[in-house]
Amino acid sequence: TWQVHWRSHGRNYDTELQRCRLEAALVDFGDYHPLKPIMVTDTKTRRGTRKGSTSSSSSSSSSAPPDPLSSMLDGTDPLSMFAAASASETPPMSHSSSTGDLGRRKREKEEEAVGPDFEPWSLKRGEILARFTTTEKLSINLFIGSDRGKATSQGSAVSEKVRTRLEELDDLEEGSQRELLNLSQQDYANRIEELNQSLKEAWSSDQKVKALKIVIQCSKLLSDNSVIQFYPSKFVLITDILDTFGRLVYDRIWTMCSDPRPLPDNFTVEDVNDTAKETCLNWFYKIASIRELLPRLYVEAAILKCNRFLNKSGIQETLPRLSAMVRGIGDPLVAAYARAYLCRVGMEVAPHLKDSLNRNFFDLLGTFRQISSENVRAQLVLQRVEMPEYLTLYSPAISWILQCIAYRAPESLLTEMMERCKKLGNNALLLNSVMRAFRPEFVAARATDFIGMIKDCDEAGFPKHLLFGSLGRSLASADPPESERLTILNEAWKVITKVRSPQDYINCAEIWVEFTCRHFTKREVNTILADIIKHMTPDRAFEDAYPQLQSVIRKILTYFHDFSVLFSMERFLPFLDMFQKDSVRVEVCKSIMEVFIKHQVELTRDPVILNAMLHICKTMHDSVNALTLEDEKRSLALLIIGFIRMVSFGRDFEQQLSFCVEARATFCNLEPVLVQLIHTVNQLAMETRRVMRGNHSRKTAAFVRACAAYSFITIPSLSSIFSRLSLYLLSGQVALANQCLSQADAFLKAAVSILPEVPRSISVEGKLRSSESFLVDFINSFLATLLVIPDHPEHGVLYLVRGLLNMVQDYTWEDNSDAKVRVYISALPLLAAMSQETYLYSIPKVDSNDTLYGGDPKFLSEINKLCETLIGQILDHLKTLGRDESTRRQGALAFSLFGVLLAHGDLRNNKLSQLAVNLWNLSHKHGCCETRTSVRTLEFIKHQTQQPDMTHLSDMVQRLTLQSRT
Repeated sequence: TWQVHWRSHGRNYDTELQRCRLEAALVDFGDYHPLKPIMVTDTKTRRGTRKGSTSSSSSSSSSAPPDPLSSMLDGTDPLSMFAAASASETPPMSHSSSTGDLGRRKREKEEEAVGPDFEPWSLKRGEILARFTTTEKLSINLFIGSDRGKATSQGSAVSEKVRTRLEELDDLEEGSQRELLNLSQQDYANRIEELNQSLKEAWSSDQKVKALKIVIQCSKLLSDNSVIQFYPSKFVLITDILDTFGRLVYDRIWTMCSDPRPLPDNFTVEDVNDTAKETCLNWFYKIASIRELLPRLYVEAAILKCNRFLNKSGIQETLPRLSAMVRGIGDPLVAAYARAYLCRVGMEVAPHLKDSLNRNFFDLLGTFRQISSENVRAQLVLQRVEMPEYLTLYSPAISWILQCIAYRAPESLLTEMMERCKKLGNNALLLNSVMRAFRPEFVAARATDFIGMIKDCDEAGFPKHLLFGSLGRSLASADPPESERLTILNEAWKVITKVRSPQDYINCAEIWVEFTCRHFTKREVNTILADIIKHMTPDRAFEDAYPQLQSVIRKILTYFHDFSVLFSMERFLPFLDMFQKDSVRVEVCKSIMEVFIKHQVELTRDPVILNAMLHICKTMHDSVNALTLEDEKRSLALLIIGFIRMVSFGRDFEQQLSFCVEARATFCNLEPVLVQLIHTVNQLAMETRRVMRGNHSRKTAAFVRACAAYSFITIPSLSSIFSRLSLYLLSGQVALANQCLSQADAFLKAAVSILPEVPRSISVEGKLRSSESFLVDFINSFLATLLVIPDHPEHGVLYLVRGLLNMVQDYTWEDNSDAKVRVYISALPLLAAMSQETYLYSIPKVDSNDTLYGGDPKFLSEINKLCETLIGQILDHLKTLGRDESTRRQGALAFSLFGVLLAHGDLRNNKLSQLAVNLWNLSHKHGCCETRTSVRTLEFIKHQTQQPDMTHLSDMVQRLTLQSRT
């Protein structure tokens, strides 16, 4: 049994601090310095040297210490090694293929390539499929394969092969197909995909004629417009198959040319072998034998790129011929999409052949007379399709043709095309496509001319609001002349405001909001908002237009970042009231808050902003219910916290506190917001202290007590136990700094009182974890604060320390846990610090126990008794661990207690010194102590013995021995 008589040794903190300071040393900057830049030069392999030998140069001299990073590389820089390796592997470039050839390739690539500013077909594809749908039943003709001609002997003549294949093609046209009726739109798409797969399978199994038959079959489907609303989507699905076929044929011929060496990208006809040319020509002969115009046109267009294998000017000659063939198609809609496909292929294989692409457009202008012909009108009556709906079917084709022609086109060509459109007169469909396809800068510069053309259009065929919508899209990204902007807005809005359909109205208005925000002030934007409210409120039309209304808000927020201006618009908040669906309303409020947090740089007290933002934040807060996900709560809380942090009333601290009181009532369901409010109020108290320089007047003293009362009332409403503990401690420290002793005492007592409520496990990021480590960390922080807390005059000595230790004693710790004993060990340094004449730190204008007791022997006696009790508890636990054979835990705790005795105990006391030696031996008894730590501890003790007041450690250090792990 060890008897302990604790006594703390006296500390002179200033002297100890001086001892711990680093020694100053003069640095000669002329010498080598590790941070000096190191020059690395290229390492080149010399001829004639042995393998692996290198020569390198470095800025540091040979006498300088080696660079630790370079030394790992044996003096060779890795980048230089790679450079040398690549130089040795790469043969020198011949003169003929160097400068001139590269320059020519670059020019050709620039001429032929389509840049990233060209919107590809793949982006339009999904939009067309989603837009042009039908509920009508569809039909499709499926090819039924024939076994004839599959097995041909190798010895048969070429003419026999050709005859057999032509017979197979005839077989297709003689009715070897069946018609599938009553297909839904999805069924139709699935059947087309099946044909696409069949095409690939036939090709991979070397059934090339069957593959061609499938492509011909699909191309024929494009002549059928029995369900005319679906035609644009049908075009997309079937041209996917044509694209697949074109790739397969091209790749096959390419492969035939790649033996023995791969064909270069910029190959010429001379690089193609005769076998590949014959095969390519054979494909064109097969296609030329197709009897019907439409499939012959589409299939030849699909393999247009293969002309490169035959002659230099093949594509240049073929494109005009195919464009002329389209004139033989009677249906104007079918013809328009055929021209669109030619432009697609042309932009892919020869975008520099602008004349051939332009011919498609000018031919298209000539077919517009057919749109109003009797045949077309009869077909529309039969299918019960109105003319405006029919005209929209042309939009994807015409827009694509115009996009291809207008891409990087000179101003003169665009002007000529615009003039041709004017001559047609009243063709709203074409004008709409022109405004969508031409460069926004071109349209914006001639906005007044376009408005004039829109006025001349016939309202019946194509609504004018759609034309103004297309014009507005261009003006949203390019600026018209400044003098014309107001006129443009007035002309557009005259038409938009007369649109009767709420959906059509908001679709157009939403586009022009951006133009208004871009060029005008809040007055004009407010007028537009009022007009939107007027149109969308009757019959609750806004319920069907939430996406467009949200877009209006986003556009306004993009251009108006001054929220005092934004909220001074009279119609802005009434506009927000139209979002009555909870989920949409919250999304809009979140978008406003995100912009506010991002762009509101200065703190604000503007009542207009505060009232509006409180309303928006309350809307978000009130959306929280029992079903709200934690991530959503966290997201909303962060936005509200961002707003709270931007509110400042300057020196009007009372007003700031009043705001926090109001915010607490408003946001009571979001715990992170309440935590932020407590931090804000604590910060307010400390700011008051800073302003008063620690000398509170009667008024400011009452104010900081009110801040403490706010925190004391708010903290119990938090559900997180560790949030409450940390805020009690923090608020107690703030109260103490402001000389509010009774409030600080109340905070700390409250923290001690809820310690028993800490659960054994807590949820951290969705996973249950032991709370022990969090609790021990908190108690250690709490102990550090207790040093400066003065004892209450009506309570006993060290009543807060005793209360905390009693709670620790009574707490239900985990089984096989040393946490309680570790807290006891942590309390010993605190008690040792409390026994000093002058404390290590103190609070200005607050008398701690060093001042209250002045080193009174009774006070020191109480500290010593408490220390002896704690050490007794620790030693009892060590004995228990010894009986349980928990040697590793016993050794670690013994070494921790040894460190405390060494640092804080008066080891001139023989019994205390003997206890320290015993603890050292116990910690090393089973070889569980880390040797490095033990050695450094011994070195420290030996260093301490050299101090005048530490000579008594000499005897003890001789009794401390290192024991081997064995």
